Amino acid sequence: MELTIGNTILFLATALTGISAGLCFTWTNAVTTGIGQLDNLGYLQAFQQMNRAILNPLFFAVFFSPFFMSFAAAFLNKGHSPRLFWMTLAAAAIYSLGVVVVTILGNVPLNEILNGTNLAQSSNEELQALRTTFEKPWNKLHFIRTISSAVSLGLLIIAGIGK
Repeated sequence: MELTIGNTILFLATALTGISAGLCFTWTNAVTTGIGQLDNLGYLQAFQQMNRAILNPLFFAVFFSPFFMSFAAAFLNKGHSPRLFWMTLAAAAIYSLGVVVVTILGNVPLNEILNGTNLAQSSNEELQALRTTFEKPWNKLHFIRTISSAVSLGLLIIAGIGK
């Protein structure tokens, strides 16, 4: 395969989508299931701290780069192969809707509710109500992100192999 800007961007899009899919898988497979075993206060404190810790430049670069790079790879490679173009464009669209949009419109508002709560001053009933409001909806939305990022990764791998 010839080293071009389009190929380089496709490689980077694939690698970063893979990192993002791995992050989503790890949260689905281990993090949320593990902390789900904690009592209400422990669960909410752990989730609150992880949400605060993950908001950093490296996370934002890994999280948003597949969105931009997949679209760029599709258009940079458009003249080479219609199949490559459409597979890469589909990967970009799935990642955009299933990861970025779901995060912004679903997970982030739930994270903000949790972040804005003073857990130390909450009663057991308030902690239970917050966990009920937060846990199942967040996990369902995150499952969509996990599947979407994995499907996007698969499409990018297939697109790159067939190039």
